[in-house]
Amino acid sequence: MGSIFFAHSGGVTTTINATLSGIIDGYHKHQSSFSNLLVGENGIIGAIKESLIDIKQYTPEELQSIYSQPGAAFGSCRFKLKDPNTQSAQFERILDVFKAHNIKYFIYNGGNDSQDTTLKLSTYFKKNHLDIHCMGIPKTIDNDLYGTDNCPGFGSAAKYLITSIMEAGVDLRSMSNSSTKVFILETMGRHTGWLAASTGLAKAPFGPHVILMPERKFNRSAFLKKVDQSVHRNGYCIISVAEGVKLHEDQLHSNRGVDAFGHQQLGGIAPHIASLIKDELDHKTHYAVADYLQRSARHLASGTDLEQAKALGKFAIESCLKKSFNEKMLAIKRVSDNPYQWDITSTPLSTVANEEKVIPDEFISECGMHITDACRQYLKPLIQGEQWLDYSDGCPNYSALEKKFVEEKCAPYVY
Repeated sequence: MGSIFFAHSGGVTTTINATLSGIIDGYHKHQSSFSNLLVGENGIIGAIKESLIDIKQYTPEELQSIYSQPGAAFGSCRFKLKDPNTQSAQFERILDVFKAHNIKYFIYNGGNDSQDTTLKLSTYFKKNHLDIHCMGIPKTIDNDLYGTDNCPGFGSAAKYLITSIMEAGVDLRSMSNSSTKVFILETMGRHTGWLAASTGLAKAPFGPHVILMPERKFNRSAFLKKVDQSVHRNGYCIISVAEGVKLHEDQLHSNRGVDAFGHQQLGGIAPHIASLIKDELDHKTHYAVADYLQRSARHLASGTDLEQAKALGKFAIESCLKKSFNEKMLAIKRVSDNPYQWDITSTPLSTVANEEKVIPDEFISECGMHITDACRQYLKPLIQGEQWLDYSDGCPNYSALEKKFVEEKCAPYVY
């Protein structure tokens, strides 16, 4: 028997803990087949620092509470492993820790860059003739992971953004006669506009009249014309924009440096659009940047999203038991739209790592500033269902679990 190492990586989501909950349930069901389930504190950093959380030290009630928590109960990270061919120290350290704790299974829950970590470790273990089973589980609100129909985390973020833009739309429509004419909602989305596109599901008259996505080059004159037409026709205009849209050629809006993966930290396009509209059309505007709010809005979680996130965790443990899906990322396969049915399959890590799934052309309207019925058909099942929270004194019952670590067996390591 061997132990399982599980960890989250990258930005957190509303449903990331549902995957951990599925992992825990699967482990308890097959506990006799594994030594321990160890969770890395703060992702792969937990493996490097030997900060391993022992699931056996928690009560059933504590473990059950994880499912309803947004964020990552035991932490996540933005940390890119170096090239093992030129800088192998990190990999040697991870191997030492895994040997010390008899870890035979590595499960990593994350997005594009995170699956690069899974691939690097899998390649390293294989090159060194080590029998350590490596598997990825998809997770990202951006929905841009290649090889899976959709990504856990996306449906809930979409549901939050749809609700938010409709509520802002109600406000705007109420006040537009004598006050604000244009509202802009900025969503996440570096190179893909899935989150901005999802707001196209918002119901009229409170949904966006304009959706700006990185998949289409920004057309200044066409955009201003469409905004002005909407104001004159409806009395107001609602706009949804992905943070990765470039108002000028090859210029992303960022003033926050780069993250650990080397990506520019984006944000702040909404005020630029607001200024453009004010300067060119003289319409009063308001804007909002959803930022972290769209990532952890558990009160608006999608039932479909939670179901899929937890099912992937359970399936991962079943796969470890059968020694299947090694060097693969688990994936969601859409079986049908109506009724919506899905299954779990897999895709090679080598096709996922550092790749991005953009919005297909058939999902974007001819004008390039809205979505098509085909896109609506794709998106609609992903936001279905509600799972309400428990409240106490008017506040959600969120809790911060104490981190209970296994005893360290390796020498301290500075990474």
